[in-house]
Amino acid sequence: MFSTGQLIFGILFFIAFVIVVAFQYRKDLKIHKKYYKGTIWVLLAFIGFISMIAAIKYVFI
Repeated sequence: MFSTGQLIFGILFFIAFVIVVAFQYRKDLKIHKKYYKGTIWVLLAFIGFISMIAAIKYVFI
């Protein structure tokens, strides 16, 4: 399906992409902590809402 060269390129590209994304995240960590403070509560509320919808579905089926 893929040639050996394509597989090697894909693997190396993925590794390089993950390294660059991790480096940029570490670089912007201070900014993220400043501007996105309290977003964990939004995530927990969203997960709770989805869980509540799933629970209602299983109760009434």
